[in-house]
Amino acid sequence: MPTLHLLSHSPFADDRLNSCLRLLGCADGLLLSGDAVYALSAGSAPHQALEQLPEGVELFALAEDLDARGLAVPARVQRVDYPQFVALTCRFAKVNSWL
Repeated sequence: MPTLHLLSHSPFADDRLNSCLRLLGCADGLLLSGDAVYALSAGSAPHQALEQLPEGVELFALAEDLDARGLAVPARVQRVDYPQFVALTCRFAKVNSWL
């Protein structure tokens, strides 16, 4: 059952991102918001881990949080706004928030 995983905490503060990555299924999605968008920092270990995910895993990042932190979006990551975020929660069968 495809799941959308929501992550908002910095990948440099704790191990939530790594835990999430271990549980991602091949048809799942991962939406980064808040400080979790720092995982897209070029050259970082979290960025490399995201780049190595299977192609079936969709990666999303909240545009407002990317802009607020001045981060560029890698080609594999889709920028989404709030209405698109809501649409994603309806598209996936389950939503798991990594609190």
